[in-house]
Amino acid sequence: MLRETLSVVRDLPRLQEIASVLIRYGWGDAVRILGLSHILERAGRLLHWQTTNEITQLDLPVRIRLALTDLGPTFVKLGQVLATRVDMFPPAWIEEFEKLHNRVPAVPFELVRPALERAFGGDIDQACASFEREAFAAASIAQVHRAALKDGTPVVVKVRRPDIVPKIEADLRILTHFARLVELEMPESRRYHPVQIVQQLRRSLMRELDLIKEARNIDRFASNFAGDETVRVPRVHWQYCSEEVNVQDELQGVPGSDLAAARAAGLDLGLLAARGGDAVLKMILLDGYFHADPHPGNVIYLPGNVVGMIDFGMVGRLTERRREQLIDFLNALVLKDAEGMLNVLTVWAGDAEVDEEKLAYDIDELVFSYDNLSLKDIQIGPLLSEITALMRENNLALPPDLTLLFKALITLEGLGRQLTPEFHMVDHIEPFIKEVYARRFTPGALAKRARHGLREVMDVVMGLPRDLARLFRQARRGSLRIDLDLKRLDHFGLQLNQAANRLTMGILTGSLVIGSSIIMTVPDAPAGLSFLGQLGFFLAFANSVWILYSIWRSGKD
Repeated sequence: MLRETLSVVRDLPRLQEIASVLIRYGWGDAVRILGLSHILERAGRLLHWQTTNEITQLDLPVRIRLALTDLGPTFVKLGQVLATRVDMFPPAWIEEFEKLHNRVPAVPFELVRPALERAFGGDIDQACASFEREAFAAASIAQVHRAALKDGTPVVVKVRRPDIVPKIEADLRILTHFARLVELEMPESRRYHPVQIVQQLRRSLMRELDLIKEARNIDRFASNFAGDETVRVPRVHWQYCSEEVNVQDELQGVPGSDLAAARAAGLDLGLLAARGGDAVLKMILLDGYFHADPHPGNVIYLPGNVVGMIDFGMVGRLTERRREQLIDFLNALVLKDAEGMLNVLTVWAGDAEVDEEKLAYDIDELVFSYDNLSLKDIQIGPLLSEITALMRENNLALPPDLTLLFKALITLEGLGRQLTPEFHMVDHIEPFIKEVYARRFTPGALAKRARHGLREVMDVVMGLPRDLARLFRQARRGSLRIDLDLKRLDHFGLQLNQAANRLTMGILTGSLVIGSSIIMTVPDAPAGLSFLGQLGFFLAFANSVWILYSIWRSGKD
């Protein structure tokens, strides 16, 4: 608690900025919910201002995008992370988040010169044959300069902005605090795990801040595509790389966004689409390590219809088990297998409460709507969007690694269809499904799965004595606790009460029958005693009728 209080005090100036921007775009209620108006005098005053009509007339997603843009690189990156959460937001929101870009003016060369000289081991002009002082691309975290090494190799040099790390760390502290408050004040938000989203943002930003990690990503992709003449990944010049600087070969070709130039260069757009699609699907389905942002700005078309890929700051990783689930899911999509899709989605839902009957019905309806279409007419992007909308309606959230993947698949299909309308993602997915299934059932793969299964069983068996000993110790100390989550507890209590009443009346009825029988069989009984026996039989009969009636009514209810 003390640490959080100190961090809030340290970040007060930035909190003032954030509160001011939120209020400017009509988010005064959010400022109140987050408690900022109580600790920030300026925010408290601003809450009395009226947001301009021009801003209030804007759609809510637009206002959020503008606010994130004004708040700077960390919040822009947050918007880009949210753009991958197609399971959380409808298409209109995703479209706005996708407009967020972190293009900003480059800082003067003299401010980044110290970092460059540390990386190159001295004066830039001595280390390079040429070095362009003017950055040709600049983002919120780093900017990129063209240069040539002493041997004439054309390279691009990415250098991190000075003093960016403390600013981002402060924003991340604040966002973590906000996420905890949102989970506390808005229970319905918990299924989307706001704190986990901020943690995902932190990991993403920390990776981007360390340019060595991007260099490692490049090397990994280069290794995965070694020997493939259809795909090119830049070569990293490790002797000049550091956390602040990344030096790699410049891929000189046609930018992926300039289709007219690609046609003028005589490139085959259909072949480029096929090769690009196959490359990304290989990353996802075979390698489990993929470029998470394959948009046209990160693609270069090279002579010979070679696809070049750049900017590996945002990558995704899939475990072997997740890839198997994904293959099963894509196979169900291709086969229009509603039950197969349901099985995988319920696994992805994890511990979330799922109305499986409703989910099954919704999936069946979705599959039925595609039933009359041939495979080549099915677009994966819109289909995935419908599936994520279906998950939102059923209060389900995708695991973070899959949100990045779904977004990459949707972006990839858009890129392919931009090159040629004849690009059909399903046609490219099918061969990979067959290859993965063939690999899955090789003797080596089966033996590996058997070893894993045996190890899991042995872990359970070996851990059983320890777990039992812990259980008995807790029982002896009286600290053994069993948590029961009883749904509809009130209804359960009512049923228990009714059962107790019936049991009591049943015992009473039995007692009356036995007592009356004894009275009626007493020889030479006093006058009136037989009447009491008859009365007992009558009351027993009445109780029996009541018990039978109550049981019949409960069955009706």
